[in-house]
Amino acid sequence: MNIAYWIVAGLLALFYVYAGAMKVLRSREQLRPMMAWVDRIPLPAVRALGTVEILGATGLILPPLTGIAPWLALAAAIGFLLLQIAAIPVHLTGEDRRIALNVGLVATAGVVIWLAVTWL
Repeated sequence: MNIAYWIVAGLLALFYVYAGAMKVLRSREQLRPMMAWVDRIPLPAVRALGTVEILGATGLILPPLTGIAPWLALAAAIGFLLLQIAAIPVHLTGEDRRIALNVGLVATAGVVIWLAVTWL
């Protein structure tokens, strides 16, 4: 279980660090080809979402790694699950109605939750 947690949580954390950094650092024009929904959301909200994603990715890795408040990893995984559940309607109301990535991230966050409850 320990190895499984680190593999799945590590991959999820890498995804969210990358996605969060793009939202924090790139302009709306640079984000538009990858994220069609950025035109419907104020840019400060997109930046805040990116910051939350980076902090959540940190929460998946650092607490279990240091042994300090490892329950925060479970909280981060639950936060990512809720984030993606909320993202699905946003994607469905836009022009680009693809939600396969969101469904995959919901499943991955669910696996991390299960591993965190079992392992942590």
